Amino acid sequence: MSSNPNPTKHLRWLAGHTIVQNIVALSAAQIATYMFPLITVPYLARVLGVAGWGVVAFAQAFGAYLTLVVEYGFSLSGTREVARHVGNEEKLAEIMAGVQGARVLIMVGAIVVAFAARWVVPIFRAQPDLLWAATFSALVQALSMMWYFQGVERMKLVASLDFMAKALATVGIFIIVRVPTDDWKVLMLQGLGASISLVAGFAVAYREVPFRMPTWSTTWEALHMGWSMFLFRTSVSLYTVGNAFILGLFVPPQFVGFYAGAEKISRAVLSLLNPVNRTLFPRLSRLIRESRARAVRLARISLIVTGLGGAAMGIMILIFAPLLVRIILGHAYAPAVPVLRVLALLPPLIALSGILGIQWMVPLGLDKAFNSIIVIAGVVNMGLAVVLAPSMKAEGMAWAVVSAEAFVTLAMFFHLRWRRLDPISYAPVASLQPGYSKTCE
Repeated sequence: MSSNPNPTKHLRWLAGHTIVQNIVALSAAQIATYMFPLITVPYLARVLGVAGWGVVAFAQAFGAYLTLVVEYGFSLSGTREVARHVGNEEKLAEIMAGVQGARVLIMVGAIVVAFAARWVVPIFRAQPDLLWAATFSALVQALSMMWYFQGVERMKLVASLDFMAKALATVGIFIIVRVPTDDWKVLMLQGLGASISLVAGFAVAYREVPFRMPTWSTTWEALHMGWSMFLFRTSVSLYTVGNAFILGLFVPPQFVGFYAGAEKISRAVLSLLNPVNRTLFPRLSRLIRESRARAVRLARISLIVTGLGGAAMGIMILIFAPLLVRIILGHAYAPAVPVLRVLALLPPLIALSGILGIQWMVPLGLDKAFNSIIVIAGVVNMGLAVVLAPSMKAEGMAWAVVSAEAFVTLAMFFHLRWRRLDPISYAPVASLQPGYSKTCE
């Protein structure tokens, strides 16, 4: 007679599994990145007012563009390279030197762009302190070492440091920001919190990997390695992080405030999916090379779990939108309710596109098709924003974003299905149909 498995032993094994531990660690990091700022939203929305909150959101969106440019997609390409060379100390040192050299080089260009924005963008002409606080915060966040720790699948320590640093920044906002003219201090405090995490991350990483000065060769190699992911990240930014900035070019700050408030709530809920996605990426990148059958199995499970999770999140946002807006933003933000209900369509779409794209197409090496889809989606978003934002304002921007994300999800699925590589119907090499091209293997 076979004995029943010991559930306690199974739970202990599960708790000690690397994937589970990394998901928990990244969940803490996501709380630091999204939930701590969300904690400050009720306070800032009331202290700064609708227009003031809109101006801060506008500056944050500009900073997000700078972060994406300087970060250069290394959170994906760098993580993938580190995951492929775990255990090779010299190669890891070379990768890190190249990434740091590339980021410093790009950062110089980003600072030049910030100086230009100082004179070109009316809001920044009127409030230059807001521009420089946003620039400082953006550059510090772009230099984060999280990409390295994701690649070696060891995120617990750096995630804990990131959590504590951003908790301190959150406390600082409640203590220091008191009146609408303190708007720039919000961004400065967020930058200072990121600085603490950055210094700690560098210290830990360079205890494990020898320090190497960047050379032109390693810097160029890193730029070449990260180009496709940089194209992806910048294209994605056209319909994700930069929407408040785009909207602010067409409408007054109070409408940016309505949109930004709804987007903050939506993105905070969406952030719950990120730890799973960021943990799966290095694992799938390695399994694609080692065992295609195991990679397919993990991708299928991930698609089902995250898809159901995204649907549940969307339904929750749709039902509780009035309550969420009233509690988090306040009665003055009532026009944000219909905006939030439109954005409730994002969680299921992003959950599916995250698995199909970053978790599956990128490890398979389908970067060209992946980037083409993302670039077209960015153009769709911009085009719809120009058409809808002037007349529908915040709600028009929300529909532009949802339309772009729906295009991404459908385009990725049908492209994979066309190539017979979608994780639902894809068969590993041993069971391929006659005539199927093995070049994708």
